[in-house]
Amino acid sequence: MHYRKLGTTESELSEIGFGAWGIGGKQWQGGQDDESMRALRRAFELGINLVDTALAYGDGHSERLVGKALKQVFNRVYVATKIPPKNRIWPARPDMNIADVFPYDYIVQSTEESLHNLGLEQIYLQQFHVWTDAWTKTEEWRRAIEDLRSSGKVRFFGISISEHDPDSALEAVQTGAITAVQVIYNIFDQSAERNLFPLCQRMKVGVLARVPFDEGALTGRITEDSQFEPGEFREFYFRGDRKRQVVEHMEALKQDLKDYPGTLADVALQFCLSHKAVTSVIPGMRRVENVEKNVRATAAAGMLDSKTLAILRRHKWDKNFYE
Repeated sequence: MHYRKLGTTESELSEIGFGAWGIGGKQWQGGQDDESMRALRRAFELGINLVDTALAYGDGHSERLVGKALKQVFNRVYVATKIPPKNRIWPARPDMNIADVFPYDYIVQSTEESLHNLGLEQIYLQQFHVWTDAWTKTEEWRRAIEDLRSSGKVRFFGISISEHDPDSALEAVQTGAITAVQVIYNIFDQSAERNLFPLCQRMKVGVLARVPFDEGALTGRITEDSQFEPGEFREFYFRGDRKRQVVEHMEALKQDLKDYPGTLADVALQFCLSHKAVTSVIPGMRRVENVEKNVRATAAAGMLDSKTLAILRRHKWDKNFYE
C-alpha cells in the first residue's frame, strides 16, 4: 500500500480508502453485515487506513458497522463521515437557505450522533454532504467548524461536492476553512480537472476521488441484460436505455485498451491516482474479494504513462445519470 499526505496535514492516507456507502444497506441490496465486517477487517489488514462513511448511509448503519470494526484493529484508521442536509435534498441548490440545510445546532447534533455511532471521541474528517457556494459567505457553518474543532470533536472539515458540479465549491475551497473535498472523478467524468484540481493544488487542499467505477459501469460488468434488485440505487442509475449507452462506451474503451495489461477496473483506479491532486480514491467495497482486487490494482501501479492517459482523455462522457 502506498500513502499520500492529505493537504497541509501530516496525515498519510492510503491511496485506496474504503467507501462505506454500500455497507449501509437500503439503497444497495445483497450485502450482509458479516460480509461487510470481513471486508472492513481485510481492508485494515492490507494497509487501508481511510474509511469514508456518512450519517445518511442506512440511517447510521454504515457508521455503526465501521465503529464495530474499529474496535477490532490496533493500527491508526482515519474516519471520514458526513453531515446530511437537514432538508434531506440532494444535491443542494443555490436558492436553498443554509438555515434549512445546515443550521448551527444541527451541524453539532449530527456530529455528536456520528461520534456515538462510530464509538469515537473525535471524527478525523467531517464533511458537509451537500454544498453550494451560495452559502460560502454565511457565518454559521464557519462558527460550527471552529467550535467543533476547538472542542476536539472534529479534527478537520471537508465538503462532499455535488455530482457533476465540481465548480460548486470553488469559493469554499478558497476560504482556507476546508481541509479536503470529495468529488466524483473517473474516466468518464473528468470535469474536476478543469478548475477544482488546480485550485486544490494551489490551496493545498486534499482530494478524495469518489465513484471511480462510475457506479459499476467502468468495471466492464454492466450489460444490456444486467438486472438489479427492485429499489436498489443502480436500478435507478442504469434505468431506461442507459445500460445500452454504457455498453457502447465501454466497447470503445476496451478497444482502445486492448494492449493494456490489467483489467478495466485496474485502469479505472490507476487513472484516478495518476492525477497529483488526488490524495485517495474511495471505491465502494462490500466484499473481501473487492478489497483484495482494488489493493492489488494500486499496490505497484504508480502513475499511468502519458500515452495511456491520452487515450483515456478521449473517453470523457458528458452525462448525469443521477438525474
